[in-house]
Amino acid sequence: MKQRILGKTGYSVSEIGLGAWQLGGDFGPIDDAAATAILDAANAQGVNFWDTADVYGGGLSESRIGAHAKRAGVHVATKVGRAGTMFPDQYSKGGLRESILGSAKRLGVETLDLVQLHTVPTDVMRDGQIFGWMDELKAEGLMRHYGASVETVEEGLICLQHEGVATLQIIFNILRQDAAKELLPQAAARNVGIIVRLPLASGLLTGKYGKDTRFDASDHRNYNADGAAFSVGETFSGIPFERGVELVQELKGLAPENVPLAQVALRWVLDHPQVSTVIAGVSKPEQLANNVAASERASLFPALMGQMAEWYEREVKPEIRGGV
Repeated sequence: MKQRILGKTGYSVSEIGLGAWQLGGDFGPIDDAAATAILDAANAQGVNFWDTADVYGGGLSESRIGAHAKRAGVHVATKVGRAGTMFPDQYSKGGLRESILGSAKRLGVETLDLVQLHTVPTDVMRDGQIFGWMDELKAEGLMRHYGASVETVEEGLICLQHEGVATLQIIFNILRQDAAKELLPQAAARNVGIIVRLPLASGLLTGKYGKDTRFDASDHRNYNADGAAFSVGETFSGIPFERGVELVQELKGLAPENVPLAQVALRWVLDHPQVSTVIAGVSKPEQLANNVAASERASLFPALMGQMAEWYEREVKPEIRGGV
């Protein structure tokens, strides 16, 4: 597995990481055996960056990772700030400390590798006090580094104003390309590592969905398809599902032949050198192997990247809800 440096953390992380939202059951039920099989596969494939959060399954995702006996050498990043005790407008240093200590207990460590603010409201970021609290909590030894997981380019640029921010987790994929223009270059200039989530746009970019596809009631692709539970820009990258299916069919006409569309989508992200790691959630171990294969593929041709950028501006961007 090829590795890249995660910004000022100095961590050498696998180009393909593991998103662990699904281990909390938020993509449909998953039992302990299936969760363990996914984590075992990540180890076997050299995937050494795992991303979770305190609210995934009410802490279940963190607990499953903490119970996994084979994660030596793995960098685990978690996220705090979406729990109802703080979100949306009750943030405090004490509340953050309590959440961080809870995550550390579930993950079975004294000091967390990386703690990310979990899509806190834009106004909270603008105020800036929360970043000072994170600096102080880091100084207390609760975490080695901190960053932020954001919804939009605007929020990412706000975070970059704060020296203590070591990483940014962003939505970035063929159906959400705007970060390439300003955010990625500025992050690189400040040595801030970029973690890309939703590289497959909640599965749209696998090319396997049709307009008649239905998702489990417990899956956010069901209950948040139109933003009923959280940001409409998160699920399917903010694109209405049926329109997303149509756009993916168009994309297949641009993509190289005989290459799985999911690997094209992952390779597209990795062809941006400012990206440190790409986290994609998987429900089966074999899906992880397919993701890892994208790291070994040759870069896409610059001309093809240009075609995809033009197509995005013309056909995709007008469809996105929730900001870019």
